[in-house]
Amino acid sequence: MIEINVCIGSACHLKESYDVIKRLQSMIDENELCEEVLVKAAFCLGGCVKAVAVKINEEEKVYSLNIKNVYEFFDEHIQRKVN
Repeated sequence: MIEINVCIGSACHLKESYDVIKRLQSMIDENELCEEVLVKAAFCLGGCVKAVAVKINEEEKVYSLNIKNVYEFFDEHIQRKVN
């Protein structure tokens, strides 16, 4: 199971974290990955300066997502791990 942790803290909330969550969940549903990928809300992942902070599982790397780059992130980092 791949867990995508999306920050919903104050800074990320203002940067549209809920829209990022909705888009991630839509892509999971569209690709029928509900059994393999889970989106979870989290508080302060430590990378809220640029955009919405996101981590995959317990990895150290923090990704900065917004509505424009969420599709690229999903293709590059989630679908590749599942397939």
